[in-house]
Amino acid sequence: MSLGKGRRAPGRKTVLPGTDAGATAATGRIGNWALAGLVLLLSALIVLLDVVTGEDLRVVPLLVVVPALASVFCSLRQTVWVAVWITAVVVGSGLGGDGTFWDFVFGIGFTVLACALGVAACAARIRHATEMDRLRSAAVALQRQILRPLPVITDQVFAYGIYEPIEEDRFVGGDIYEVVQSPYGTRVIIGDVQGKGIAAIGAGFAAIAAFREAAVREPTLTGVVEALEAAVVRHNAFSAQTGEAERFVTALVLGFDEEDRVQAVNCGHLPPRLLHEGRASAVRLERTYVPLGLAGLSRETRMAESFALPPGATLLVVTDGVTEARDAARAFYPLDRRLAGWAGHGPRELLDALRVDLETFTGGIRRDDVAALALRRAPGDGGPLPAAVADEVRPVAGAVSD
Repeated sequence: MSLGKGRRAPGRKTVLPGTDAGATAATGRIGNWALAGLVLLLSALIVLLDVVTGEDLRVVPLLVVVPALASVFCSLRQTVWVAVWITAVVVGSGLGGDGTFWDFVFGIGFTVLACALGVAACAARIRHATEMDRLRSAAVALQRQILRPLPVITDQVFAYGIYEPIEEDRFVGGDIYEVVQSPYGTRVIIGDVQGKGIAAIGAGFAAIAAFREAAVREPTLTGVVEALEAAVVRHNAFSAQTGEAERFVTALVLGFDEEDRVQAVNCGHLPPRLLHEGRASAVRLERTYVPLGLAGLSRETRMAESFALPPGATLLVVTDGVTEARDAARAFYPLDRRLAGWAGHGPRELLDALRVDLETFTGGIRRDDVAALALRRAPGDGGPLPAAVADEVRPVAGAVSD
């Protein structure tokens, strides 16, 4: 078996998220003119109110709250500008007042201290936001480096896909996928680690590393799944020693050989969808086993089952970031209803439609990673690849040549 050399599609380039780390915090959320108008209006109102109340009730000192508010929403330069302006207003008000010298000194000192604290708080906020953005960007970049760029091709399968990681640190998830050419055919996994955060990414990486090795080594698909189970259990044992929570991994493991059927072991994951001859339907697997890492809680032995994948059909597998996406009314994304209208699409067009529709449905607000693979059998005649496919071919791990 041999694989052609891969290359990227012309005109495409990868843009890693997080390249504008801290940009929002550093530039502020309020424009300069809008901020100036608000501060001038607020200052005028407070000074006017102070004139009306007279010496009986001085309200000018309330202006010291403005730099504190600015430190939350504005850039450092804007906050400094606000602090200087408020100090000038308080000094001018004190010079025109009838208070004692020490009242004037105390008022100025209190204002300068409050403004300095506001500026310091703004600087600390921006520094923290920039650091968190850098950490998020590193986590997402690490995910993208570990997970294979798509599409890829093997002797049995064309594998297209989308992967949209969430960049919010508390939402970053552990979606995983991999396509491996082995002496026993092509093995594919798509899965989702329980929980969010960096720890979930670690558990996902442990599962991917085990899959890459076992997919080439194990002659049976159930052997691959047993190796994955052992890897997740070992990772959980290590996590427990370091104080991290144990996690399980839902996964769908597929095996493609030269026949027209696909082997599958479903470990608590979403079932695949089959699109063929203008129809779309969920593949009904007889058994769904417990997720990886939880086999000790079940007496069932995981067994592989098979289903037909006719030539020209597309097999779509997704993570729950697709099916659990919500719109503004908190309704779940209707995947099967959408697929019915896309049943005639090819793999690439299907994923493009899914990505755009998900973005529209959620309004661009997501709370989980999105991963989806569209799989189609490679031609079995050994002929040349279609030009559109050859442009984006990438070699796969575990490939063997003769």
